[in-house]
Amino acid sequence: MDDIVAKLRAWLTSPRGRKLSRYFLGSVICTGVSFGTLTLVYGVFRLWTQVPSTLFANLVATVPSYYLNRNWTWGRTGRGDLWREMLPFWVASIVGILASMAGAQGARDLSLDLHLHHLLSTVAVDGANVATYGVLWIAKYLFFNVLFRSDTPSAPTSPGRTEPAEQGGEVGELAELA
Repeated sequence: MDDIVAKLRAWLTSPRGRKLSRYFLGSVICTGVSFGTLTLVYGVFRLWTQVPSTLFANLVATVPSYYLNRNWTWGRTGRGDLWREMLPFWVASIVGILASMAGAQGARDLSLDLHLHHLLSTVAVDGANVATYGVLWIAKYLFFNVLFRSDTPSAPTSPGRTEPAEQGGEVGELAELA
């Protein structure tokens, strides 16, 4: 057991491990933003129905997602390139949002079919939103790994760190967790 913990600790401190854990934590943060926004606009304030509320919540969460992924996970600094970074990021995000909206529509239909109370309908919509993004999480990681890849080493991200930023684009990173 100690050997497994030691290997996990070593992997988490490696460049790939740091990148994946930062991507995971950034996703947790953005999922919390989306989940909280959706719960407020649909569940508490009842501003819109399920699908428009899901759209709004995910658009709100996409803004911190871009900055967390670009800056914190992949260590990119400076001005982002519109055609090579921003546009592909938003296209991938819109695909995710459309999938999430389809999940929200399914949750809406289920809520109507089962005559669920608004609280249970909110839980169903939140659950569909989280489940949809859970399914897309790995695909987006691999896509962002290519999108934010740096062809030149960047400056250290913290004091005392001397190794260059890791190069992206390796599909086998997630397989190393097994």
